[in-house]
Amino acid sequence: MKVIVTGAKGQLGTDVVHLFANQGYEVYGYGREELDITNFDQVKQVISEVKPDVVVHAAAYTKVDLAESQPDQAFLINAYGTRNVAVASEAVGAKLVYISTDYVFDGMATTPYNELAPTNPLSVYGKSKLAGEQFVRDLHSKFFIVRTSWVYGKHGDNFVKTMLKLAKERDELMVVNDQIGCPTYTVDLANCILELIQTEKYGVYHVSNSGHCSWYEFAKAIFEEVGIEVKVNPCTTKEFPRPAPRPMYSVFEHMALRLNGFHQMRNWREALKEFIIRIKL
Repeated sequence: MKVIVTGAKGQLGTDVVHLFANQGYEVYGYGREELDITNFDQVKQVISEVKPDVVVHAAAYTKVDLAESQPDQAFLINAYGTRNVAVASEAVGAKLVYISTDYVFDGMATTPYNELAPTNPLSVYGKSKLAGEQFVRDLHSKFFIVRTSWVYGKHGDNFVKTMLKLAKERDELMVVNDQIGCPTYTVDLANCILELIQTEKYGVYHVSNSGHCSWYEFAKAIFEEVGIEVKVNPCTTKEFPRPAPRPMYSVFEHMALRLNGFHQMRNWREALKEFIIRIKL
């Protein structure tokens, strides 16, 4: 099987390319230098030449705070870039995996969000990713919309790496304690995508590691796993204002994985433990 991966140099894309290649797939990975998803003619040409069986669309504008002052750029990439990929993928009959986000929710819920919960993004980033979802639904017939959250992995910048870097520079850290969500290890996410594409169980999926925590609890767990002594102080979102509003509660219910008979995701602490071991090697 042939697979195209957009955003192939990002932290998820890199792991998807490695995993799929190791599983014997013929993988074509494109970073933004090789494939500009906002260029419709280029997207159409590349996809029609390769004729993939599956397209994993991981390319995105992910600068959440900057998006507030660059809405056109966010919508150009996340909405219209996704439209381009959806149209070209549909034309060759490829299955499409679109990587979306917990930011499509407003975070006002008090119980985990399942895949059928109403969306209401607060930020430009969240709105642009939801617009991408809508283009996928409207223009493609064989899609998996994979919403994920709090992603970290070996290849790229993320919260885990930031905490480890800060721990080398400071004895004490302030971390937000009133935003609750689900950390997700890219390797586990990539494995779930691999499982999805081998089926025709299309639709929306919430894919994160199981369990949930605050950023403060996540930070404390990181230092426990590494064995670093750092004083972590909880603080509120109001004490750390950012340009883009975040959902305060974006815990996922993995209803679609469960009801469709897919493997349940392991607990976030277990995944974190493995990641820390891997980066130490």
